[in-house]
Formats: sequence, C-alpha cells, structure tokens
Amino acid sequence: MKLTVLTENTACREGLTAEHGLSLYLETEGYKILFDMGQSDAFLHNAEALGIDLSAVDFAVLSHGHYDHGGGLAAFFGCNDHAPVYVSSRAFAPHYHGAERYIGLDPALASHERIHPVEDALALGEGILLTHCPDACLAEPVDDAGLTVKRDGALCPEDFAHEQYLLVRDEGRRVLISGCSHRGVLNLHRHFAPDVLIGGFHLMNLDPEGPGRARLEETAARLMSPPTLCFTGHCTGEAQYAFLWERMGDHLHRLTAGAGWEI
Repeated sequence: MKLTVLTENTACREGLTAEHGLSLYLETEGYKILFDMGQSDAFLHNAEALGIDLSAVDFAVLSHGHYDHGGGLAAFFGCNDHAPVYVSSRAFAPHYHGAERYIGLDPALASHERIHPVEDALALGEGILLTHCPDACLAEPVDDAGLTVKRDGALCPEDFAHEQYLLVRDEGRRVLISGCSHRGVLNLHRHFAPDVLIGGFHLMNLDPEGPGRARLEETAARLMSPPTLCFTGHCTGEAQYAFLWERMGDHLHRLTAGAGWEI
C-alpha cells in the first residue's frame, strides 16, 4: 500500500501548502482512496504538485464531521465527478468548540447525491472495511477536550460517535487509518490491534513536562507492546511527537504534507 500526505499542519518541501488539517491519499492493490480533505482546497493544489490525479480516486472517506478534515469536501466534488464519499450518519450534526465556535461541516452538502451515510460498518472492497469503535470497546474514558455537539437544540459534551476508521488488510497486516483518534488512540489500538496505525493521535493537550507525561509514557509503551508501526501528526502535537519518538524510534514516522511511503 502506498501512502501520500496531501495536507497536514506542516509541509516537507517548498511549493506545498500547510494548514491545520489532514488529507491522505492511499493506493491499495485495486483502489485509489482519498481519506479526509483538510479544511480548504489546499489538498487539490498539493496533489497536483505531487503528480497525483484526484479525478481518478475511486472513493473517498471522511473520518469525522470537523472542518479541518471535511472543509475541502465541495472542492473534491468539483475535481472528481464520480467517487462516492462515505461519511458517518452523524457527521453532519452541529459540532462546536465550546458554546459558540462552529467547527462542523457545511450542512448544505449533507444532501449531496454522492454523500453516503454509514451507520456502523461497511465493506468498501476486498480487504477494506470502514468501521467505528463502539462504546462497548472504550476501555478508557474519552476526553471531549472542550468540544460539543448540538442535540435536540442543546449543546452536549462530544462523544465522537461520528468518528470512523478505515481498516485495510494488506499482505497479512492490519492497517488502520484514523483522522484524529478522538475516541482514544489506546482504545483504537486495543480494539483493532493494528500492525500499522496512521493518523492523528490527539495528544496535543498532554504536557510532556507536566501532568500529561505519565499518559504519554503509557501511550508509547502500549504502542510498542507489541510494536506497532505508526505514522502520525496533525493533532498529535509537536512536543508530544518528539516525546513518543524518543521512546519509539523507527516505529514512529511524522506525517507532513508531501511525505510518502510504501507501507
């Protein structure tokens, strides 16, 4: 499987746009897949600069209903005339940071003909499963990080039930792609037992020099038992990435726009 980072908070070379967001391009044995679209059309320009034709994408996945992963949705519809976009059935709920800052998707796109809502799990091809991490599998509490969702007119703490993941079986390995791992990277690691884990880990609020240090130590230890090959960035945090890398070494790689790997 081939992984190319189209959009991320940082870029690894001149001529590419960095923004707070994530967009990944995946090529498997039989499919070309777009996973998330950043917060703007930057992923389109970066793809062009990298020689990637997004008009040939077979299908797209939106990991969850936040602007920094689905803000480029309309731009994708403009550049690709056929690919379905698979979203959680809860993705277009009104999502907020706190009480006032809207961080959700453009509600006008919810009824687009190529939007395919997913309730639970859906096979997208041979060895490719789009799935959720159910409440029953949350061995550790989910931190809402001050994010909220409006239900029945009232703001409630986020439970991130709109988050979904792509599980690819590749040459006997389990490759899990996650946008932000809001439901807890260790919950995902325990539930899916991936050999390869790709995406944001949402550790940016854990201070490596403060109370968050113990949690980061546990995260590194668990990801190395057994060793999991990880590719992360975006919401993981700069200092947090450095902390993990000191403990995980070659098992940890940094996502940055323009980077690519044969996995």
